[in-house]
Amino acid sequence: MSEVAAPHVSVLLGEVIQALEPGPGKHIIDGTFGAGGYTRAILATGAQVTAFDRDPTARRFADGLGDRFRLVEARFSEMDAELGEASVDGVALDLGVSSMQLDEAERGFSFMRDGPLDMRMGADGPTAADLVNTAEPAELARIFWVYGEERQSRRIAAAIARRRAEQPFSRTLDFADFVERVMGGRRGAKVHPATRVFQGLRIAVNEELSELEAGLAAAERVLKPDGRLAVVTFHSLEDRIVKAFLTPRAGRTPAGSRYLPPAEAGAPPSFKLLFNGAQAPSDAETRANPRARSAKLRAAVRTAAPAWKEAA
Repeated sequence: MSEVAAPHVSVLLGEVIQALEPGPGKHIIDGTFGAGGYTRAILATGAQVTAFDRDPTARRFADGLGDRFRLVEARFSEMDAELGEASVDGVALDLGVSSMQLDEAERGFSFMRDGPLDMRMGADGPTAADLVNTAEPAELARIFWVYGEERQSRRIAAAIARRRAEQPFSRTLDFADFVERVMGGRRGAKVHPATRVFQGLRIAVNEELSELEAGLAAAERVLKPDGRLAVVTFHSLEDRIVKAFLTPRAGRTPAGSRYLPPAEAGAPPSFKLLFNGAQAPSDAETRANPRARSAKLRAAVRTAAPAWKEAA
C-alpha cells in the first residue's frame, strides 16, 4: 500500500483507532473519507475499509490503497443501502469541512480566499450564492442564527436583501467584506466577523445536520452486534446531535423524557457508551494542529438490540 501526500491532518486519530479496534478480518466504514487519513490508519491494522464521500475530488486521494479498500461516491447516510444491515464492525465519522476544501479557493468555503460563492461538498444542488441571492430575509436570518449562532442574524439578512437587489453576490471575498462592514468592522477581533455567517451558509447548503441525523441512524442499522461507532464533531450543533442520539440509546435517559422518541420508550439499549461525555484532543495535538481545538469524540459499542425506530 503506497502513501499519498494529503493536505489534511486527521483529528483525534489515535483515539478514533482505539475506539474502533480495527484489525484483520474487520470491516470498517470511513463515512467521511476526505484525504483518507482515518482510512490509511485503519488499513494499516489489516482491516477492510469501505469509504464514503460525496465530494468527487476526494477520489484523487484513493490511489494505491489496495484491494482491502473501496470508495463509494455518496453521502454517508446511504451506508446501509450500500452495505446492508448488521454488515460492518465499525463506523468512523469526521464531520465538518475538510482542510483541503477550505484551502481551495474555487470551492468557495473560505472567507480568506477569493473564489465563487459555492460551498457545496458535492457536485450538485444549489450553491451558497443561490441561497444568498434568492432566500427570503427571514430564512437567511434563521440560517445565520440556528446554524451559525450569529446574534446579528436579522440585521445581516436585511442588509443582504438590500444589496442583492442592486448587485447579486457571486464571490467569497465580496460577501465576506460586505458582512464585515455590516457588523461594523473587526475592531481588534481575532475572529473574522463573517465566520458564523459562512458556517451557517455551509451547513445549510450541504444539509449537514439532517445528513448527520440520517447518518447516525444508518450507522445504527449497519453495525453488527459489538460493532463500534466513533464520531468526531467540530462545533456544538454537531455534538448536541450526536449526544442526543447516543444518550437515550445507551439507556441514559429516564423513561418518559421528552427527549426519548415515544415509540421507543422502554426499548432495550442499542448502544453502550465507550466512555462518559466526550474526549477532547490533547494540548500537544491542538498546538500541532489548531483545527483540532474545537474537536470532540464520542464513541459507543452496538448491542444486539434492534435498531430504534424514530417517532414519526
